[in-house]
Amino acid sequence: MLILLLAYRSLKQLQDTLVKRESGFDLTARSAFSKADNQFSSRSFSAMLARNMTPNSHRKIADNYTIIKKIFKYQAVASRITNQEKSLLNSYDFGTLEFTTAERMYKELELLRKWSASSDEKLKNDADTILEIRAKELKFLDTMGNAYISNEIYQGYAVLTNYFNEISKYPIC
Repeated sequence: MLILLLAYRSLKQLQDTLVKRESGFDLTARSAFSKADNQFSSRSFSAMLARNMTPNSHRKIADNYTIIKKIFKYQAVASRITNQEKSLLNSYDFGTLEFTTAERMYKELELLRKWSASSDEKLKNDADTILEIRAKELKFLDTMGNAYISNEIYQGYAVLTNYFNEISKYPIC
């Protein structure tokens, strides 16, 4: 009986020690790359960018977007996407940017990064074209002042803006 009591006390002390040493790291906290109103899960830009190299085509599209945004602050001509571009998005089960959630945009960017590094030329070209379409949609939303965003859950455009800002050589400060 005495042995069981000593074993219980020792186990209780070990448990208390482990609880005291518990890490304060919170996986649901804001990422270093997030803005004040942006909170997301453990999936963050730092994790996505650290996973593998960013394709050069993504960097070129991001540079183009950030340079134009820096110089003009808005788009002089920003047209909506065409039906052909919309059908390409639909063929890969991507919706339009104004109806894309942040989590969905993270998944799309992850896929596009993977597809851009693929050995399949058609998939690689389609991935680059889809990112160009996304940049065109983002330019349109910037021009319209995000007036087309119908709901606060559709924050995919903010994720895409942050992504372009992080991978560009000319970030918007």
